[in-house]
Amino acid sequence: MSNDETTNIDDLLLENRKFPPPPDFQERSLVAGTQLYDEAARDDEGFWARQASELLHWDTDWTTICEWDLPYAKWFVGGRLNVAYNCLDRHVEDGRGDKVAIHWEGEPGDTRTITYGDLLVEVKKFANVLKSLGVQTGDRVNIYLPMVPEAAVAMLACARIGAAHSVVFGGFSSQALADRINDAEAKVLITADGGYRRGEVFPLKGAADEALANTPSIEHVVVVKRGGNDVEMKVGRDHWYHDLMADVSDDCPAEPMDSEQLLFLLYTSGTTGKPKGIMHTTGGYLTHVAYTHKYVFDLHPDTDVYWCTADVGWITGHSYIVYGPMANGATQVMYEGVPNFPGNDRFWSIVEKYKVTIFYTAPTAIRTFMKWGIEEPAKHDLSSLRLLGSVGEPINPEAWMWYRDNIGAGTCPVVDTWWQTETGGIMISPLPGATTLKPGSATFALPGVSAEVVDDGGQRIDHGGGYLTLTRPWPGMLRGIWGDGERYRETYWSRFSDRYFAGDGAKLDADGYLWLLGRVDDVMNVSGHRISTTEVESALVSHPSVAEAAVVGANDPTTGQAIIAYVTLRGGSQVDEGDLRNHVAKEIGAIAKPKTIYFTPDLPKTRSGKIMRRLLRDVAEGRNLGDTTTLADASVVDELQRRAADSPSED
Repeated sequence: MSNDETTNIDDLLLENRKFPPPPDFQERSLVAGTQLYDEAARDDEGFWARQASELLHWDTDWTTICEWDLPYAKWFVGGRLNVAYNCLDRHVEDGRGDKVAIHWEGEPGDTRTITYGDLLVEVKKFANVLKSLGVQTGDRVNIYLPMVPEAAVAMLACARIGAAHSVVFGGFSSQALADRINDAEAKVLITADGGYRRGEVFPLKGAADEALANTPSIEHVVVVKRGGNDVEMKVGRDHWYHDLMADVSDDCPAEPMDSEQLLFLLYTSGTTGKPKGIMHTTGGYLTHVAYTHKYVFDLHPDTDVYWCTADVGWITGHSYIVYGPMANGATQVMYEGVPNFPGNDRFWSIVEKYKVTIFYTAPTAIRTFMKWGIEEPAKHDLSSLRLLGSVGEPINPEAWMWYRDNIGAGTCPVVDTWWQTETGGIMISPLPGATTLKPGSATFALPGVSAEVVDDGGQRIDHGGGYLTLTRPWPGMLRGIWGDGERYRETYWSRFSDRYFAGDGAKLDADGYLWLLGRVDDVMNVSGHRISTTEVESALVSHPSVAEAAVVGANDPTTGQAIIAYVTLRGGSQVDEGDLRNHVAKEIGAIAKPKTIYFTPDLPKTRSGKIMRRLLRDVAEGRNLGDTTTLADASVVDELQRRAADSPSED
């Protein structure tokens, strides 16, 4: 066996279906040809400078487009702008103050319609509230809120005065919140009494109070009243949002900030257990998210209604709920709750109600919709939809097809997007009016983005599997890890000396299409073959009875690792384990047949919908489970352990 075969990721799954842009979609799309790719190929820095100039308002022009001293970049050096002004003021000044910015839907069914004019007033007032609490340019503010409009208000108010925000997902524990507050040394915390989830109020203030027992940097706490649950308010420290807003001026000019002013910190898990505070700055980041939101989603702001189902606590919510859409003056839907309250058709009722045209969600959600059955979306008129998007992890081809056929009526293009907290914005994605799609492929790097797949030695690969790297700086890239410059270099720039690598595998097919293979630490080594969990999962889900699958490698004395699969069936379906193993062999080869398949009604997932493969490996190898506090439903792993104990392995 050659060295290449043992060190690179095997390319097993073949997908030949192709879908060119529908003619009627292409006819009115922003980009129908190669002009953006051609321009960026000639001069990538000049390309990004044109995007910055055309998409944003600058108070002071930059003097240098990009300063690149690997691994540190500065973009639009010398330029000054204000993010909140770009997201709000300029739309109002241009006469679009009455345009709806947010159709907000609470889980119980209450609604709010918020125009750009309304939002501007609210942001100005809350910026003054922050100033009154002593927040200054350069300070950090923590935000721990449910999916309510005040979350966007708080973020934009921080941006208005040059304070960096650090949003913590409302499902995280008090300890996770305390860790993030202390690392950032935040001065103010913005939280809520509670929010709605699955028909009940989940308390936030209590968790915040637990965290605040060990966060000496916090001077004030602002509490939004949402859940109506009883909370304790500490005199002098805690303030009701509505009380502070009642007596404050709405006169707060937007202060121009340096292009490299820190806009926000967003913490992502690290292998050492200590979360990494990813740093994003102002001008480059806003350029990147405005550009990608406009062209990837083919945005027509006068007619489109856009809905990204993420939470603002994640990078998707930052980039494609708050900053990208609002910089582009979009009208969007924001929903507070879960997709199955009061019924499994809640998302589709919202699409129908607001006539959503662009819908952006995660593969995990799509596979859940598959499990619930086609009768749920069939209850509603989804004909307003014209474009679908996927984000968060690789999407398997059958989920992609189900999404296109059952949500997009077989005609909507699907833009499968690859990017990370660290990249700030979308890096690899189709342009829907210009790209012929393949189910499950993120297709090509966007204009202005330089991506290469390399082998274990860092040599470029033109066909087959390897490691996804980025070879040129881009405006939305992270500027470092808060307080730990050496960790930044070691984590992202040490594996390959001259390029960015954040741990994802990928393959290139014969047509040059990129296929994401998931994290390289999710690659299994079976008898010397490096097999991606993503490809085996895709093969399993291609079976008509399977809704969702997760695959891990467990230690095996014979093969090094054995493939262990956890499978959730579509409603009412049954299938024999042997049939599924043979199906995988037929799809991608006998080497990829799972040794054991466990059938389970659900998989262990974080509250953001990511499958916790670490826990699945622990179950497969009979180890004690680690931390399960971030799971949406911890009982799932108990059930998996029981089934594993009761189930003998197949030969």
